[in-house]
Amino acid sequence: MGRPRKALLDRSRIGRAALELVDEKGDFTLHEIARSLGVQTASVYHHVDGRAGVVELLREQVTEALDPRTLEGRPWDAALDSWARSYRAAFAAHPRAIAVLMTSPVRAPRVITQYERVAGLLLGAGFAPGDVLAVITGLDNIVLGSALDMSAPEAMWVVEETEAPHLAAAQAAVGQALADRAFDLTLAGFLTHCRRLLARTATAE
Repeated sequence: MGRPRKALLDRSRIGRAALELVDEKGDFTLHEIARSLGVQTASVYHHVDGRAGVVELLREQVTEALDPRTLEGRPWDAALDSWARSYRAAFAAHPRAIAVLMTSPVRAPRVITQYERVAGLLLGAGFAPGDVLAVITGLDNIVLGSALDMSAPEAMWVVEETEAPHLAAAQAAVGQALADRAFDLTLAGFLTHCRRLLARTATAE
């Protein structure tokens, strides 16, 4: 029998299988990945460094949807705004992956490259080196929290008007797309604060 034209197993297929399991169940095991691909668990270990290695493949699968062009050819704040929206859309498509990915440090080269570009953008704009990771982490918190919010029920508070009249009135008046409105509000406030932080840095120099 001749050799198969396509390798039975590779890192990309492992990452896709892990993402499918996480989308369905919220987590994965290497045994489940192997079973879904029709191979032995030992075969998966030939391609990845255990669970941590699969988590990084999973991270690459999710962030593949990020558009790096959002960081090009525009002022830093407009670039961050566009990048955050692309980032949010990528994770909103796979909200169950967020908890899994938060369990380990980021090592995936393609993801590191994205963050390197953001760090370079901020340093180039004049942010102090000591503020750069705070800005990046704050943006992460907003984006990932909003991505989770997009998968939440439309009405998060089950209240009667008699027991919580103010909350009930606010909920009745909110209309559609609350998650989008909340994200816009939070991101705008965050960027306003970052502009003030940059201005203080420039004044101190």
